[in-house]
Amino acid sequence: MTTPLAQPRPEDENLGIGANIAYGFQHVLTMYGGIIAVPLIVGQAAGLSPADIGLLIAASLFVGGLATLLQTLGLPFFGCQLPLVQGVSFASVATIVAIVSTDGEGGMQTVLGAIIGASVIGLLITPVFSKVIRFFPPLVTGIVITTIGLTLMPVAARWAMGGNSQAPDFGSMGNIGLAALTLVTVLLLSKVGSAAISRLSILLAIVIGTLMAMAFGMADFSQVTEGPVVALPTPLHFGMPTFQVAAIISMLIVILVTLVETSADILAVGDIIGTKVDSKRLGNGLRADMVSSALAPLFGSFTQSAFAQNVGLVAVTGIKSRYVVATGGLILVMLGLLPIMGRIIAAVPTAVLGGAGIVLFGTVAASGIRTLAKVDYRNNMNLVIVATSIGFGMIPIAAPTFYHDFPDWFATIFHSGISSAAVMAILLNLAFNHFTAGNSDQQSVFVAGTERTVCYRDIAALNDGDHLVDGKLYDADGNEVPVVEDEAPANTRAAADPSAPSRIQVTDPSSA
Repeated sequence: MTTPLAQPRPEDENLGIGANIAYGFQHVLTMYGGIIAVPLIVGQAAGLSPADIGLLIAASLFVGGLATLLQTLGLPFFGCQLPLVQGVSFASVATIVAIVSTDGEGGMQTVLGAIIGASVIGLLITPVFSKVIRFFPPLVTGIVITTIGLTLMPVAARWAMGGNSQAPDFGSMGNIGLAALTLVTVLLLSKVGSAAISRLSILLAIVIGTLMAMAFGMADFSQVTEGPVVALPTPLHFGMPTFQVAAIISMLIVILVTLVETSADILAVGDIIGTKVDSKRLGNGLRADMVSSALAPLFGSFTQSAFAQNVGLVAVTGIKSRYVVATGGLILVMLGLLPIMGRIIAAVPTAVLGGAGIVLFGTVAASGIRTLAKVDYRNNMNLVIVATSIGFGMIPIAAPTFYHDFPDWFATIFHSGISSAAVMAILLNLAFNHFTAGNSDQQSVFVAGTERTVCYRDIAALNDGDHLVDGKLYDADGNEVPVVEDEAPANTRAAADPSAPSRIQVTDPSSA
């Protein structure tokens, strides 16, 4: 008896060196602005010199690349082996700035110590998070994916306006026009018949957009040659970390948010590429996240997490290979060692990235909507769960100061639309679909108002003369047509023998 071969995983496909470099570089361009934003903000808040801020940026690139390699390639017990790009988590910015503002000159050491302490605690509690996979059905993951896309749209809008709100040309027609040209280029390249060009549409559009910006005098590469060509990260450049209990507790809240967001990103990318993500794999990904975060301060960087915008790039390009993202991790490491490379990418106009970002982030939301389409909304409260969770996630986006007067721990968790929607979706799913005691047997007004629909794929399987009698389906000759529960394509006549009996697919509501 022969043992059947295991089904190859889509993320294990290796596209070759050339494709890996091209698509990996596209991932780097997508997240570069986000990964350098945190060290820029923190460095300025801490009053660091431009040279030290440059070291923070180099360290963030270097550590982000190493963390990406660990997450994509993996080691025993570490790394989910999925196409996820790791980098400095933006969720930590507010807490870090608060610490450096109160601790003065010793603020950086306190921040680094707090990150190490909180990340070690996070590493110890990852088994709890890896066991909650069953609480993330398509109802929850669809809400989270949709919210990720929606919460990233303000980022794309700011990029399209120029990025720097203090700049005199912020929101100018020049910046927005450049973003629009880049967006149109993405769409035109996506329409081209060549699959290779279509998949590289984001990267090519950024290159073309940058060339157009240079032609209009909107790109400045004059400072690319200024500064060192090679710079090795210096361990403990900012001194030995100091460990303060209050700072560690404050940072631990950030770590909990990071665990929730990384769990959502791991599940989201698994759903997008169509691969299985079980509790073991989720736990390996979370452990890689925490180990990277614990080691990052030794090089002068901060908490690490998966980048949501790169989840969007996976969705829009259809490139599922983890080796592509691993190549992007190598490029990040090189950028951390070669500041001149980083200065070249930094010279790409922000408006160009904004034009590409509209497509990328919108694709994330569209992927979430596609996932939510799998959910059964009949005679349950799932519609209410979706509506409430997404609405809750939009509050920090619509009103950024909404939680200003709330306790710091609450504001830290819910200032992120992603974590807000994730927490609400999980709690409501538990309340209505797991703890069913007390649920009304009457339809709510939302469910009662839901339009009765029939899927097109079910109608497409019907032939002329098919009719229902007493709840059973018969063909034109009076022969009963079997109605089956099957996840195969509904229009089985197109795939099977045309002379075979008709079969209508009926979706099992419990599978949603």
